[in-house]
Amino acid sequence: MSSDLMPPSNASFPGDDLFDWYDAHGRDLPWRHRWPALAPVYHLWLSEIMLQQTIVKTVIPYFLEFTGRWPTIESLAAAPVDEVLAAWAGLGYYARARNLHKTAQIIAAEHGGIFPVDQKTLLALPGIGPYTASAIMVMGYGQPGVVVDGNIERVMSRFFAIKTPLPKAKKDIAAAYEQCRPTARPSDFPQALMDFANAVCTPKAPGCGICPLANACRAYADDMAEQLPFKAPKRQKPTRRGVAFVAINQDGEAFLERRPDQGLLGGMVAFPSVGWTQTDWSDADVRAADSAAPFAADWRQLPEPVHHVFTHFALEMTIYYAETNGSFIGANSGWWQVPQPSQLPSLMRKVWKQVETSMHLQARPKKP
Repeated sequence: MSSDLMPPSNASFPGDDLFDWYDAHGRDLPWRHRWPALAPVYHLWLSEIMLQQTIVKTVIPYFLEFTGRWPTIESLAAAPVDEVLAAWAGLGYYARARNLHKTAQIIAAEHGGIFPVDQKTLLALPGIGPYTASAIMVMGYGQPGVVVDGNIERVMSRFFAIKTPLPKAKKDIAAAYEQCRPTARPSDFPQALMDFANAVCTPKAPGCGICPLANACRAYADDMAEQLPFKAPKRQKPTRRGVAFVAINQDGEAFLERRPDQGLLGGMVAFPSVGWTQTDWSDADVRAADSAAPFAADWRQLPEPVHHVFTHFALEMTIYYAETNGSFIGANSGWWQVPQPSQLPSLMRKVWKQVETSMHLQARPKKP
């Protein structure tokens, strides 16, 4: 360990103070148990997959729905993938749901419904990367290990005043975590750090005045806590353009289709669309998009597009709308159904809301 990572006066990490804080102020989350109890690994794994790129407040109702419908990993494995995808709708990053279902089937069929206590085997499962594998080992099985998410990166960066920008600093942060990791309460340590980062060591205006670690914190001593961690400049996300086609029949049903399993919104129910998975669609392509409609109809462009942000790009989605008798589909596979927003991915919810607002569909009678 480099001396650059030592806290002021070579003081040790005040782990007991952190645990005292956690015992008094830690969050009670439905997937969490406290040492010496360990959370069911199925619950821990499910929560960790849901929490990727998603905040705790959003995840809790989804977690409760999943564990209510599928209380064991065997029941999740036996569920039709379409039901799993529909229950996931709104959480985004839909490859997570497909991988979730695949992993459940593998664990049920090949491991007797029990996650292996082996990092290498865990890493071979769909959707499980180094962080999730470590979380299962440490928080699910109480094994020693390094569990570092964005919250813990912030605490370690500040406590040791690590000035190397992220993501380059990840190696130093992992080493700092290893230096601090206590032998007692291994499953509680990362959870205590996460809650502490959420409540005290916050990204902006950290609560250094009430921080139980402040006396040993190097960033606090250097009056630079709020500046850390340093991050490399973000690249501006490119903007893509696309078109969604929303056709409504006389019963208030919309024409829907299922997207291909691979790619963005894979396997999800959606309105037909074109263009947005490519990088080179121009305004002219959008204006001429009615030629790519799923079938011939009196397609009209709505005045306002919807905007959505994916991980690597921003999207401007123009909407073409048509009213039909619903008697033709053409060569495309699909079906007519009154849209259920809860079963649509976030982008398509925005599309449907825009259509309802623009065309005043709420006032139209709909088929039950």
